[in-house]
Amino acid sequence: MNIYVGNLDYNLTEAELNEVFSEYGEVVSVKIVKDRETGRAKGFAFVEMANDNEGETAVEELDGAEVRGRNMKVNKARPRPERPDRRFQSRDRH
Repeated sequence: MNIYVGNLDYNLTEAELNEVFSEYGEVVSVKIVKDRETGRAKGFAFVEMANDNEGETAVEELDGAEVRGRNMKVNKARPRPERPDRRFQSRDRH
């Protein structure tokens, strides 16, 4: 199960977030989203858990929970909308 985690402290590490979620089950991956240019965290992450039931429990228990003085926003991640591949679009200007 893929989980969105928002309102994170900008200095929180992936290891720390993994530790928080691992209390609820097996964590497959943790990815804190960072700005491409600066490398700074954007304040949100995605956590993938191996078991959907454990993931649901983590969402229920951790939504609103405080980590490093901030109340996390936790919910099931929505699929990423498809974006057009701009590399191959023509640049015709009439």
